[in-house]
Amino acid sequence: MLTRSISGIRGLADSDLSPKFIQSAASAAHQLMPSGLILVGRDSRRSGSDISDDFIRTLLAAGRDVIDCGIAPTPTVQFMTASTDAAGGIVITASHNPSEWNGLKFISSDGTFFGPETCAALFQLMDSGIEPFQAEQLGIHLPDQNSIQRHIIHIISLKCIDVKAIRARNFKIVVDAVNGAGSDAVPQLLESLGCEVIRLNCDTDLDFPRPPEPLPQNISDLCSAVIEQNADAGFALDPDGDRLAVVSDNGETLSEEYTLVMAADGFLSGGNSCSTLVTNLSTTLALDKIADRYGTAVERTPVGEIHVVNKMKECNSTLGGEGNGGVILSENHYGRDSLAAAALVLNRMAQSEEPISEWFETIPQFKMVKDRLELGDTDPDALFEIAEKTFSESEIDRQDGLKFTWDDRWIHLRKSNTEPIIRLYAEAPTMKDARNIIKQIK
Repeated sequence: MLTRSISGIRGLADSDLSPKFIQSAASAAHQLMPSGLILVGRDSRRSGSDISDDFIRTLLAAGRDVIDCGIAPTPTVQFMTASTDAAGGIVITASHNPSEWNGLKFISSDGTFFGPETCAALFQLMDSGIEPFQAEQLGIHLPDQNSIQRHIIHIISLKCIDVKAIRARNFKIVVDAVNGAGSDAVPQLLESLGCEVIRLNCDTDLDFPRPPEPLPQNISDLCSAVIEQNADAGFALDPDGDRLAVVSDNGETLSEEYTLVMAADGFLSGGNSCSTLVTNLSTTLALDKIADRYGTAVERTPVGEIHVVNKMKECNSTLGGEGNGGVILSENHYGRDSLAAAALVLNRMAQSEEPISEWFETIPQFKMVKDRLELGDTDPDALFEIAEKTFSESEIDRQDGLKFTWDDRWIHLRKSNTEPIIRLYAEAPTMKDARNIIKQIK
């Protein structure tokens, strides 16, 4: 079940992530990272404490000083790594996977995740049978007490956030943090912005009460709570707190695909400069339509946060992200951040007297379908050739699988790295139209 990619390492905690495996990962990270201290944080999974202890123990034995952030959102560890002299960081999380999973995300000294080449070097070291290092003097273990508070202060100090306007509205927000790493961080941020916060599933001592990914079908309790509490909105997180999904005042899920779109709408309408928005190939076309509204371009990248980050740096972009609820604000740090996303959505809400359900309707609406095509023994490249001939009149992008785009719809085909399938993502003005594109491809 173990998977390794540019998103890090994930596997079943009890069988895949043995103490020896964690020692190997820690030793490889120690060898790859420059000299200096390393930050370690984790989400709230029960297995996280033991994995963190093993990882930290290995680093200390190698002579590394370690700042132990404990349970903290992934973006908080990224922010802390970028804003200190740390050599790098590690987050112990399996992101949106179920609670029996866990994993490792590796952070470079600038707060970004390891790129493809560094990941490959890390995995090669682990495969070589690397042994734990033994330094003459143990490193220093420094428990952290204020990383979340420092992150919150940084967020509310961002130039693009109109704190006074948000505080003046006294928004009531229900937060469903799935008992994950954002259980304290996001409610504290909202309270600092003058919001009344209703906490739902914000206890890190408890297991995940729902499937951890903040998809519409998983957050029905949040929808009900927003209506019962007569709240202005609901915010749903994933376990490590880098993604945000929004529920409107009438209890409707607005899809995690639209978090970046809402953030961009508020950012651009607030007069902030952004010549280019950056996102991946599978993100909603609504972002392009919003960009058109403000005379801004959109650049698309292969799927994966580091690809978006690298393109943002290349384009000097101030705002980007992914259609999974991940918002990246360069003024903050180069990583998906639910705290920044929440602040940007509130910023947009404060720009209008209309409830969120009404101004959301001013955003171009599209419907997305995600499917898969079983390959069996079929050569996917041969299928891609046929598809290119079939949809030759479209705009074709080959940088990550194959994507065909028309004015108001698109379909993206990606080969799986772990299964004999092609993943199919399609979007169109209606669900029927999107399904028809999938049907044509199949």
